[in-house]
Amino acid sequence: MIMKKNLYTAIGLMSGTSMDGIDASLIKSDGLNEYTNILDDYYKFDNELYQKLIELRSLIFNEDDLHKYSKDVNQLERELTIFHSKIVNKISEKYQNKIDLIGFHGQTIFHEPNIGVSKQIGDGKLLSQLTKKKVVYDFRQNDLANGGQGAPLVPIFHNLLSKILNKKNKVKYPICFLNIGGISNITITEDNDLKTEKLKAFDIGPGNCLIDLWIKKNSKYKYDDKGQIGKSGTVDSLILNQAIENFSIDSYDKSLDIKNFDISFAKGLSLENGSATITSYTTHLIVKGIEYANKFNKNNKTKYLISGGGRKNNFLIDSIKKNLIDYKNIDIELIDRYNFNGDFIESQAFGYLAIRSFLDLPITFPNTTGCKISVSGGKVIKHF
Repeated sequence: MIMKKNLYTAIGLMSGTSMDGIDASLIKSDGLNEYTNILDDYYKFDNELYQKLIELRSLIFNEDDLHKYSKDVNQLERELTIFHSKIVNKISEKYQNKIDLIGFHGQTIFHEPNIGVSKQIGDGKLLSQLTKKKVVYDFRQNDLANGGQGAPLVPIFHNLLSKILNKKNKVKYPICFLNIGGISNITITEDNDLKTEKLKAFDIGPGNCLIDLWIKKNSKYKYDDKGQIGKSGTVDSLILNQAIENFSIDSYDKSLDIKNFDISFAKGLSLENGSATITSYTTHLIVKGIEYANKFNKNNKTKYLISGGGRKNNFLIDSIKKNLIDYKNIDIELIDRYNFNGDFIESQAFGYLAIRSFLDLPITFPNTTGCKISVSGGKVIKHF
């Protein structure tokens, strides 16, 4: 008699580098091969909460700052958790069936894996109390404790998606996932049996974070909608080349954070020319990352599927494609073409990671974060 695996229903909650709101997804999975997406929704932060988050992150540059501003951190953590609880309760009302787990990423305010610290604000105990649900949170700590970088966390979910894409959509391996969020990262999947030894992943550079920062500092907008501002500008080649010379990524074994980069090189440029130049700089680093990933698959036709907010920046995507035109084995498409919503891959992933954590299954691996051994992660709490 074949035992039927248990299916769990989980909400995944994700707030990224842009700090503009929460992506929320409701999924059903066994934590292995079975997976159904039930709903996705986006909940924008009100302006006051958004400003507080941006301001707090700008104050934290080292571990001492976390202690120095602990009162602000704790107060904002409470506010942020209450905001998340309202989302969970809205989804619960909408769904009306049992929800087993909440995958609660929280908001990263400081990430420095070299000293083993990655701070996400979000009170799992309070969220469990307010929602009357089991919460899985603090996903990065176990990886850091085992010598990993604490990121990226989504590759095991990409691995599951690759199996679905291969089986349902007949997409051939190798399948690569290019996530362009605040930071850009790549996951390489090579076969469809969900083996994790062949799963590779790494951060490759900025995604939206530098472009967004430039736009926020120099206009009334929060981002470059469809890349129209950048497209209307002219790249300053001299400044671009200097920026590339001053910062290049030599190895792809370190996770990255917005604080690894700055936009001071574009100072003095107009809004449009600055956006064009920063977009070209971002393109350069993403293309270098894809070229590095391509070394693993150079003899095979490789599909790169793009997710994250950066895929909506047409100027950025066109620039990436243009720079890779000579690579005949690279095929770049948006993941949306295969009926996956590219805005919610990470929030869906945190639902999946919550289930895996609850089942004590590994969520990070030596070839994804650099941890010594494959480890589970995420603390499970029930406080009601």
